[in-house]
Amino acid sequence: MSIIFKSLSSGSCGNCYFLATADEKGKVEAGIAIDTGVSVRRVREELRRNGYSPDDIHAVLITHDHMDHIRSLGSWCKRFCKPVWTTEVLHRTLTGRTIASDEFKGCSKVLADGDWNDIVPGRIRARYFVVPHDATQTVGYAILIDGYRFVIMTDIGAMTPEALSWASHAQTVVIESNYDLDMLMHGSYTYELKMRIRSGHGHLRNEECAEAIGKFCHKDLRNIFLCHLSENNNTPEKAFEVSAAVLEKLGVTSTVALRALPRGTASPLFHL
Repeated sequence: MSIIFKSLSSGSCGNCYFLATADEKGKVEAGIAIDTGVSVRRVREELRRNGYSPDDIHAVLITHDHMDHIRSLGSWCKRFCKPVWTTEVLHRTLTGRTIASDEFKGCSKVLADGDWNDIVPGRIRARYFVVPHDATQTVGYAILIDGYRFVIMTDIGAMTPEALSWASHAQTVVIESNYDLDMLMHGSYTYELKMRIRSGHGHLRNEECAEAIGKFCHKDLRNIFLCHLSENNNTPEKAFEVSAAVLEKLGVTSTVALRALPRGTASPLFHL
């Protein structure tokens, strides 16, 4: 058995992640997508590069209703016809959005509150936790995939005790490291936008991400992926450097792999 992970895109240009469990020959036995911010065509192309297809996606999880996370939701539902899991709040919101339309209504599944959900029965379970962000509602996910513990929290304005708790039990954590404070404050954004980003309901800066890593790092942690890096207010090098310093201080650089995910392009396929 192998747990595989691939980011198809991670940033304001679009967000989509592929997570699956595969047999010894590499055949996917159960797979999910997280967010639908890239086109159907691109999903097909990127999965094909690694020998997979949309047939290997058995369900979809949605984190929130900002366009860079749901831009292609309607076409995904129409072309792929996979169950799309959301919270009750997001279900009500997306049902009324033109972008989702009737296709979403036919695929929609509502997550139980405060409990595990069988996303792919017998193989993949998930439960959500709410995080601060200026969407209708934004959630992170704790995912059990054949017993492997995976947590994703993107678009999170401030770390929460619940998010830290789930991450402190995960073997892989995907966490936002959105901006460098100096780049943001000396950049071209309007004052209002700068304040929105750093408001506590916007995005997580590099130092806040690194501080969180220092709190949730534990002996079974194996992978950290830095996601949703800003194109204008960050660089992969800056994000990596700040979090890597924490891991070095903790003395775990030999056991925890740290990577910054690319923004508008796909990552390699990772075997977790």
